[in-house]
Amino acid sequence: MGAIGPAGTTSESAGGAPESAGGAPPSAGTAPASAGAADAAPRTGKTAPKQDRSRATRRRLLEAAVACLAEYGWAGSTVAVVAERAGVSRGAAQHHFPTREDLFTAAVEYVAEERSTALRALVPAGPAHRRAAVEGIVTLYTGPLFRAALHLWVAASDEEQLRPRVTELEARVGRESHRTAVELLGADESVPGVRETVQGLLDMARGLGLATLLTDDARRRERVVAQWARILDGVLG
Repeated sequence: MGAIGPAGTTSESAGGAPESAGGAPPSAGTAPASAGAADAAPRTGKTAPKQDRSRATRRRLLEAAVACLAEYGWAGSTVAVVAERAGVSRGAAQHHFPTREDLFTAAVEYVAEERSTALRALVPAGPAHRRAAVEGIVTLYTGPLFRAALHLWVAASDEEQLRPRVTELEARVGRESHRTAVELLGADESVPGVRETVQGLLDMARGLGLATLLTDDARRRERVVAQWARILDGVLG
């Protein structure tokens, strides 16, 4: 779980030319000046599938990066390993993410946003659903995403060039997690103590996430979640 030193980081971010550098775009000035709209239409039609493929490649890389970080830690998660898992070339990976730091910070943020959106879709907001909301929030902190983020935090504590990126990322993800919790719990933060209670819930969820790293803490976690739901009902009304 140790961090890669400057030499290791340089080898990852200094890779070959982007995959797209191999040739000119299909529409690079080969049509005569007299070509009309009929010729332009097919080229426009080809643009959307190309953009779709690019977005799909980017998404596969981001999801593979989080999976690798959770499974192998920072030391074992090179750009080459992520590219292989995503089923793309290393050149394609570096076309989307020029440096290793770009790839992993973007990956953790992307997956955090995706899971936050999914949680909102699965759990109805409001007081009647607080137990489900607490369970959903805790789930965000006890799965592969939290494990991946933890490896990134540990690496950032040793790597000067990574630390500001991860600090900024954690602030953004933390704000989004707080907004999600407030929304799902139906919490009114204008009431004294409510904001701190929501923050306490998120801190508790992180603690459960840490406990899950070494042991199966599911039974104790279920009791803690039930108690927190009761506490929130009492504080939030």
